[in-house]
Amino acid sequence: MTMKRYSFLAFLIFVSMLAGCLKESPCTRVVSQSRIDALNQTRLQQDIQTIDSYLEDNSITAIADPSGIRYTIDIEGDGVEPCLEYTITVMYKGKLLSTGAQFDASSSPVSFPLSNLILGWQVILPKIKAGSRITLYLPSGFGYGSAASGAIPANSNLIFEIDLIN
Repeated sequence: MTMKRYSFLAFLIFVSMLAGCLKESPCTRVVSQSRIDALNQTRLQQDIQTIDSYLEDNSITAIADPSGIRYTIDIEGDGVEPCLEYTITVMYKGKLLSTGAQFDASSSPVSFPLSNLILGWQVILPKIKAGSRITLYLPSGFGYGSAASGAIPANSNLIFEIDLIN
């Protein structure tokens, strides 16, 4: 090979490596539909009716996500919408829809990998910009489902107030 060919080959390798570095990292913003389809559909419809009645009784106008989750955007941020692969920083409060009893809250910002959180957070938070404050109304299958978890009884519909900090 001549020097020109080696130079051209080196140039192609360099451009290929550079192009690989410039590609965006994969960003998943949508939960696999099969995870949502696996929910008990009868229970989900009952939960949606319960949540919709709660919202109506309390004069709350919420966004109806196709998944069945309802949410309000109380303050709209202007930051980045997180990917499922991101670690998010939030302040939050969790309550039972049925009684309003608080079962968990952060007293300072906490960080979690979004992919490790309950399904309802994974479905909605990738649609929300950092800096936002939202309220989620989760059917039980998007929370802890038919398993009790600490102070949360089985099949509980949940309310989360979330400040998505980062």
